[in-house]
Amino acid sequence: MPKPPPTPSPTDLAFINRQLRQRLTSLTREASHNEEVLKRFHDRELTLLATESLPQLLSCLVDGMKASFDLPNIQLVLHDPDHELRHLLLHSGIEPEGLADIRFVDEIASFSPKHARYRAPWLGPFRNPEHAILFPTDDTLKSIAILPMIRRGQLVGFIGLGSHDPNRFTRQHASDFLNRLATISAICLENTANREHLVISGLTDALTGLHNRRYLERRLEEEVTRALRYQHPLSCLFIDADHFKQINDRHGHGAGDSVLRELALRVKECLRLSDIATRYGGEEFTLLLPQTDATEAAKLAERIRSRIQHKPIAIHGGGYVEVTVSIGVSALPPGSSRENPQQRAKHLIEAADKALYTAKESGRNRVQLANPDSLSGRALESIELND
Repeated sequence: MPKPPPTPSPTDLAFINRQLRQRLTSLTREASHNEEVLKRFHDRELTLLATESLPQLLSCLVDGMKASFDLPNIQLVLHDPDHELRHLLLHSGIEPEGLADIRFVDEIASFSPKHARYRAPWLGPFRNPEHAILFPTDDTLKSIAILPMIRRGQLVGFIGLGSHDPNRFTRQHASDFLNRLATISAICLENTANREHLVISGLTDALTGLHNRRYLERRLEEEVTRALRYQHPLSCLFIDADHFKQINDRHGHGAGDSVLRELALRVKECLRLSDIATRYGGEEFTLLLPQTDATEAAKLAERIRSRIQHKPIAIHGGGYVEVTVSIGVSALPPGSSRENPQQRAKHLIEAADKALYTAKESGRNRVQLANPDSLSGRALESIELND
């Protein structure tokens, strides 16, 4: 018969009880921590799913996650080969280059060949220079998590989480929640981009692809408010095709459409990404030029006028027509941010429109300033030489 195990002494029982209590306390603390982590992830997911615009989503992915997870550094790298996301941001009046923690890349494989192969979260120590390409602004990080955003089997970007705590992200940590967060982020990115396209489709002229008058009215007050607040210059161009009715009468409306499309193309070729080009109506186009004073606006107007006159336009049905434009230029006078932006916006448009009317009355195919005194002598001379 085997001997029964010895009965533990009271001292041993007390020791075992202490161990069990410590283990129970540890498990309770861990369960509470996991519950809190789950809640934070759940709240962040709900916030992402509730976003309605691309700027709001990007803010949630960077600033929102910094606050939710108490992290000093979050970097977002987005695959944007056709500059679709960048153009959508510009439609909202946001300069993509001004988003410090977000980078848009044409090809992720060229940006970082190694990380382009990731299909699951990577957690571990920050190693410089290997990870510096993802975290270029902070070489004091101790641990990081790199979350690939996968949508429809394609890598659409990365979310980089950086911490100064070497134990915050380690290879022993489970990454299920992080992987789910990256997947939801990729879905939300696609959904908000599609939603932005739907909004823009109602603000875009179908014939020329430029913004329409409704979009101009929406953006005009925003740009005037921004210019007044930061004391930045803002200019406006009104462009009108000369004798456009004769083109329609002689060659048909198909030819007129060809001319309008080509005019829009030549105008856009002269602009910066931040400039706002709209088809105001008929054969009229309106340009808003942020951070552009009267002298620069007049020079741009002359480049546009010259570019359009330089080469005849191919029309629907065959043949070519020579087209010229008249352009009115106005600039926002310096003012206080307390002034009524709506009234200032109205005056800016009216001044350019009146200048255009003067250009038409003065012989067409010319640039006319609403206030010639606001130009330098050299710029004014350049315009007059081309009248």
